[in-house]
Amino acid sequence: MIVKIFGVLFFALALFGIETLQPSKSFKASGDVQSVVVHGKLLYAGTSEGTVDVFNLDSKKKLQTIQLPKIKDFTGESINAKIYSVDFLDDALLIVSQGLNGFRDLYIFKNKKLEKIFSQNNKLLIQKASFVSKDHLLVGLLSNQIGLFDMKNRKQIYLVQLSQSSFSHFMLSGDKKTFASTDESGLVRIVDTWTGKVVKQLPPKNLDKIYQLDYKNGVILTAGQDRKSVVYKNKSAYSLDFDFLLYSCALNSKGDLGAVAYNEQNEVLVFDLATKTYLYNLVGQEATMTQILFVSENELLVSSDSQKVNYFKLGGKK
Repeated sequence: MIVKIFGVLFFALALFGIETLQPSKSFKASGDVQSVVVHGKLLYAGTSEGTVDVFNLDSKKKLQTIQLPKIKDFTGESINAKIYSVDFLDDALLIVSQGLNGFRDLYIFKNKKLEKIFSQNNKLLIQKASFVSKDHLLVGLLSNQIGLFDMKNRKQIYLVQLSQSSFSHFMLSGDKKTFASTDESGLVRIVDTWTGKVVKQLPPKNLDKIYQLDYKNGVILTAGQDRKSVVYKNKSAYSLDFDFLLYSCALNSKGDLGAVAYNEQNEVLVFDLATKTYLYNLVGQEATMTQILFVSENELLVSSDSQKVNYFKLGGKK
């Protein structure tokens, strides 16, 4: 008990004096936002209502709403297909959504047309998908299988079982040659994107499920159920301990700033990875965080299980 009290006091002291930021603008989506991606000046927000809302980042104006077809639930009632992840490359939007009989659908929206790539017939429980190239998709299944698919030739390149633990999250590296993947065990693996072979398993620092991770410039940041955020950098690792479950995290592209959703008030802590200095406390989220995304080195978007996506600009950071 004494150790826990000391830890809480130490954290409170570390937060003392850091700058608290309110969002400088917010975007209101048509449903609870589950996943966001930015392409140029456009924000794409996938929602629980089966929509992807497209916003202009500068004007905040909603430019378009892409509506997925409704599906039927187990009672036969028509419902909106919840969206689980979105990604964007060139002129194509990749969408993973709720499908029939508990399976997942995967769509590509391009040239104002929605094309279904995977459906219940493929029997895939896809949790997340990302573009590797315009013709190749990387998908993570709840079974913790990771697959690479060639869309041009309509074939599976590989489908590998990383472990028997259920899948949590993956993130591609900037050059997309490797990706970091994690699961309910708390282990982090670096995998070759084109072969599916595990290149490295990092020393375990999280003792329970990792909800999310990010992977930028050779640096990995985790957000764990054990209330730890772990930084893996330059063959070393350290953890930051908090007093609440960590649901979301993000790195800037340089990998020198980290952000983690760290408390019951749905606030986000931004810190310097090299010095472990706490820099900013981002407030104004209304629900449990679903994603944190650095738009640039000093700009962030924060989505939560609500209709609001908040935008923050970090003062003094270039």
